[in-house]
Amino acid sequence: MLSTPLKHIDTRPFKSLVTNGWLAQADLEAGADESLRRAADLETLLVARYNIPEDILRTCLSEYYSCPAIGYSDRMAIDLTLLKNLNVEYLKRHYWVPIKRARNSVEVLTNDPHDLDRMLDIRRAFPGLLVHFAVGLRRDITKFLGTATRPSTDLSLSDILEEVAKENPGEPDNDPTSPLHETDSGIVRLANQIIADAYRLGASDIHIEPGTGRKDTAVRYRVDGSCIPCMKIPQACRRALVSRFKIMANLDIAERRIPQDGKITFSFGEAQDIDIRVVTLPTSGFNEDVVLRILTGKQIMPLDAMDLSQRDLAELRRIAEKPYGIILCVGPTGSGKTTALHGLLTYINTQERKIWTAEDPIEISQEGLRQVQVRPKIGFTFAAAMRAFLRADPDVIMIGEMRDKETADIALEASLTGHLVLSTLHTNNSVETIARLLDMGCDAFNFADAMLGILAKRLCKRICTGCKEEYHPLEEEYDELAQAYGAEYWTKLGIPYDGQFTLFRGTGCTTCNSTGFKGRTALHELLLGTEELRTVIQSQANTGTLLKIALEKGMTTLVQDGIHK
Repeated sequence: MLSTPLKHIDTRPFKSLVTNGWLAQADLEAGADESLRRAADLETLLVARYNIPEDILRTCLSEYYSCPAIGYSDRMAIDLTLLKNLNVEYLKRHYWVPIKRARNSVEVLTNDPHDLDRMLDIRRAFPGLLVHFAVGLRRDITKFLGTATRPSTDLSLSDILEEVAKENPGEPDNDPTSPLHETDSGIVRLANQIIADAYRLGASDIHIEPGTGRKDTAVRYRVDGSCIPCMKIPQACRRALVSRFKIMANLDIAERRIPQDGKITFSFGEAQDIDIRVVTLPTSGFNEDVVLRILTGKQIMPLDAMDLSQRDLAELRRIAEKPYGIILCVGPTGSGKTTALHGLLTYINTQERKIWTAEDPIEISQEGLRQVQVRPKIGFTFAAAMRAFLRADPDVIMIGEMRDKETADIALEASLTGHLVLSTLHTNNSVETIARLLDMGCDAFNFADAMLGILAKRLCKRICTGCKEEYHPLEEEYDELAQAYGAEYWTKLGIPYDGQFTLFRGTGCTTCNSTGFKGRTALHELLLGTEELRTVIQSQANTGTLLKIALEKGMTTLVQDGIHK
């Protein structure tokens, strides 16, 4: 509702609805009259009464005002420092909100970029900056303002920043003499809100990056594999904010010269407790960066929900049923290796099997497993845990990571003496894993005999289902796919370039924040320990030979799996 009755409803921004057949001229005029009588905005009536999609309304506004349209997305975080000196109630009444700031400019979202009085107010609010306008529906602007001031903690983020400014009213000093402390209420609320908003956005990591000199501290969230800027924190807060996270993780706040790592168990609202892995790193300018990894994968993902191919799913289930041998899951940090291993353990987790796991940290809890947290600082390493497991009547052993030759040797020994061993390794693909283990000094004959399979994983962005469209690619794109897949193997697929050949792409919508991608899917590469492969491993053949044999035996590489998907 508007605070005062409308004297005139301007229908010109929505004329293209009539031109493009979405609405009759009489309906548009009737909607304007009803909007005038009810003192309601025309956009809401067009959506509610005439079922006009919001995206179509934004397109109309964008064409009329000749500027980009932005719709609300909970994945889009606005720069909250821009709201520090603005009255939010005033912004809600006049329908504009600053979205983000570049070096010499600011982007402002409004429902009417032609309103001269509003433009003057905006330029007075940001003197000396070039203002770029974007247009949006009133409901979009209201939602952005509501998110920015949502009371997830005692105060909203904009209020928190105002409180921090009041706690430090003078010029920002160098950190050692800053009047702000990690126990100040504003800093405590700020740290909690950063975590809460990251969890709400589905972020996997939070990056706290203090600037050098008098530069602000940047906060970035990693969402779907990409880092997105979230906010700027005043320079005077940087040391207090870093210290606050270190206190939450039980780290030494006085030690700033070396990296530290710890863990936070965080609870807010009605959400379940979430575990957060914390790493601090000394950076230039006598600063410390903090990276927080949100460990939200507490729910076990079964194998058939991992988007494995039929061949890989069947073979994984087959080798998981073996009484002894070693299965490795490899890939970069955050690619889902632990999730995959727990999926395998779920498949074989029965009353008849005794399963021990050594993890650092324990990210996923599962009934029926005896899970152990290793503590390298006191000498309880993966290798020490393995030795203890071998004396504890195991059937299956899962090791969080094979970080050194000692752990690898004990794992191989266990796999050759009647135990099924599962572990992870940081390598690029399945074939390179073999070379890596042999370079570590593992015995080639023992490894060849023990290896059941190596599963390589990657996570890649998924095309947004809200704007996914089919298209016929150019022949150059077809040739690029064929070359990446491997010309010899592409020919065997029997997919010619003709009028029926189609691919998919995302055009961009409010659901995916106009990126065309939302969510991630896994790519897999399963190398099986066949007799022929064991023979060439024992002869320590090069990776090219290993790859050729694996492909001949039906393995699909990560790139090939990605092209299929």
